[in-house]
Amino acid sequence: MGLWIAIFSLFCGVALQFFPAFPKEKVARLGKAYLIYLVLPALALIHIPPLQLTWDMLLAPSSAWFTFLLSWGIFAFLGAKSGWDKQTTGCLILVAGLANTSFLGFPIVELLYGKEALATAFLIDQGGSFLLVSTLGVYIGSRYGNGDRAVLQVLKKMVLFPPFLFLLAGLLMSYFRLSLPDILLPWLQGIGKSMAPIAMAVIGLTMSLDSKWTHNKSLWYGLGYRLLLAPACIWVIYGLLLPSDSLTLKVLVLESGMAPMITGALLAMEFGLQPRLATLLAGIGIPVCGITLLLWQYLLG
Repeated sequence: MGLWIAIFSLFCGVALQFFPAFPKEKVARLGKAYLIYLVLPALALIHIPPLQLTWDMLLAPSSAWFTFLLSWGIFAFLGAKSGWDKQTTGCLILVAGLANTSFLGFPIVELLYGKEALATAFLIDQGGSFLLVSTLGVYIGSRYGNGDRAVLQVLKKMVLFPPFLFLLAGLLMSYFRLSLPDILLPWLQGIGKSMAPIAMAVIGLTMSLDSKWTHNKSLWYGLGYRLLLAPACIWVIYGLLLPSDSLTLKVLVLESGMAPMITGALLAMEFGLQPRLATLLAGIGIPVCGITLLLWQYLLG
């Protein structure tokens, strides 16, 4: 149901663009501020403190870190070779490097492989995607976005970014085995559940489709990496570590082939990393990945 609500919100955002009197720029700006400064900190406080990371739990989230670092290497190389501007390079690294492993990944994994597969999916999302978007994601946004590119300034912007501060707070709570007061949890959970519909509505409000969008090579580079190359690399490399019929391997491959993460797109927009390309990657990626996921599910058996 959450997935369908998010998709409906995307179409609502697109539809509102056809009403000239609707203040879409102002609403989109307020939506981004709400998501980045309230929703992401709330999610960090909900999901990070309960995690008790051990060495044997690192395999699943390492797949998300691997595909993000691979994205960084590939698009930094292509950007330098092809003469892309730094905003385009940063956008592809950030948005294509992160998969939508939660609100899109969870229901699909559960549908195909049952509830027992959700434990692996949760580790990929919380130990991989969520940590990445709050750390290296913020760094990429600061490094490639508009403004000072000096290392100290980039690190300062990253450390002072609210989602990163709350991530650190969550990690400290996890380390010292601290938990949130029960009275706060319902409020934070309510805020967290608004993530997908509001984020998709913001993307819909800012996504601009014209007759030339299909010719945008950067869009297809990003989707090609996220939906085809990344899961293929996970299948080959992690297939050396896990049995070919392993449920864990199947979940790793499918989660790596999800559409680009909407939080990554929001960060790209916040840091001025080709906002139009970022919204296209997240918005177009969802329906396209429906086809590619069928392919991967067939190949995995």
